[in-house]
Amino acid sequence: MKPTYEQLSHFAQTGGLILFVIAFILVLAYALSPANRQEFEEARRIPLEDEDDNNG
Repeated sequence: MKPTYEQLSHFAQTGGLILFVIAFILVLAYALSPANRQEFEEARRIPLEDEDDNNG
């Protein structure tokens, strides 16, 4: 049985959705992980740090 365009399209869309949902969950788990809390705390303060810039 040769797959039709509709079958291949449905398979690709379903597989893509599943992969993106898994990737989203992994990124969310990484961002909210307590192990990374200190790293993100330091990163969020970077724009507020005063640098000794002699540009004016």
